[in-house]
Amino acid sequence: MTSAIIFSDRGSRSGSYRYAHTPGEGSACETCAGRISPPAPGHGRVEAVHVEELDLPFAVTESGDSDAEPLIVLPGGPCRGSEYLGDLAGLDRVRRLLVLHPRGTPQSGGLSRGWWADADDVIALADAMGLDGIDLLAHSAGTRLALAVATRYPGRVRSSALVTPPATWLTGTRHDGDSVVLDTADPAVAEALRSLKQDDPTTEDAFREAFRRQAPATYAHWTEIEQAHASLGVVSLASALAWFTDIPADAPARIRAAPLRQTLVVGGSHDYLTGIRPVADYATTLGARLSMIDGCGHYPWVEQPEIFLRIIANWLSSVSPPRI
Repeated sequence: MTSAIIFSDRGSRSGSYRYAHTPGEGSACETCAGRISPPAPGHGRVEAVHVEELDLPFAVTESGDSDAEPLIVLPGGPCRGSEYLGDLAGLDRVRRLLVLHPRGTPQSGGLSRGWWADADDVIALADAMGLDGIDLLAHSAGTRLALAVATRYPGRVRSSALVTPPATWLTGTRHDGDSVVLDTADPAVAEALRSLKQDDPTTEDAFREAFRRQAPATYAHWTEIEQAHASLGVVSLASALAWFTDIPADAPARIRAAPLRQTLVVGGSHDYLTGIRPVADYATTLGARLSMIDGCGHYPWVEQPEIFLRIIANWLSSVSPPRI
């Protein structure tokens, strides 16, 4: 049986290339022994890696220039169908987006093993793509997964952009969403706020109906743009519950104590779900840079796309090595 030793090319433009070296049957290559990247001259070949070639227990989709630097994207929800991300306000023109569909999403099926354990999947994707240091962008519930990766695999995460993260679970800061001024004169917004405070769905149908009913309060404004976006991405009660299973009791403490690398937190001035003070304290706790977007709720790439794209593009430019 022939074995293949995969070496990641840390110096390549996109990082999504592998040196595949195939030694003889039952043998090892003394010339390349101990080498990290790449193999000795003449001992390897460069192979581009494409997501459709991967054999992983979860789905991955990609968009953007295949020669651009990869960015692993983790959707929120939890486990919401990733259609709601769109192209992240054109971020696919800046980076090659690799969207990991967590277990429990419609694309991957099954159920999450809990966001702490699912960090293994992010590393599995990085390894399969031949990536050493990885850049992450996570939204909402997906930010927990991003922090689990950075905590459990120190050194693998080069940077993290955490967009509108739920924060009280990490900092203990009291939720101050009621201080966010929304258009409660709109009956849909008023009903959404009532539902967020009172509804506790216990069936799949009730969960999806509550998600739909609560949507108007998750944006700064409820126009045709936000209404169209709110219809994207299927959610599931079973998947959402599984996301929070088997989380170590000391996970928040371990995250707070972890030597996290470069981290950006993006919040919205009108995000009822996260509140304002908790997000600021969350950024401080993580030693992160904080960018608050005015006139924005929980979905900044939809509500303030130009500002969002500028913030993320500038951030990625500042944390990524130059192309060679």
